[in-house]
Amino acid sequence: MTDYYEYSIPELVKMLGTRFRDYRMRSDMTQKDVAEQAGLTVNTVHKFENGQTPNLSLSTFLLLLKAIGCINGLDDLMPELPESAYLTRESGKKVQRIRHTKRD
Repeated sequence: MTDYYEYSIPELVKMLGTRFRDYRMRSDMTQKDVAEQAGLTVNTVHKFENGQTPNLSLSTFLLLLKAIGCINGLDDLMPELPESAYLTRESGKKVQRIRHTKRD
């Protein structure tokens, strides 16, 4: 299994771009098809696939995933977690934020 902590953010973006290209091609789509489907420019798709977009927004990435039919992969990336007793108060209400108490 790959240890992604070993990679810099630009390296991870480049890796995602390369994988995206493989998924796009297996979906039998051109960069132009993806751009039109996502409402983006062909240049954006091209730059992402070639690792030239280190600051790709999350919104753009999600649009690209939708365009190639991979948006449901988000469940694998961040699956919903079961309810946590740690995050539920005695009253049954969910905790809104975690606060650490100061220790003397």
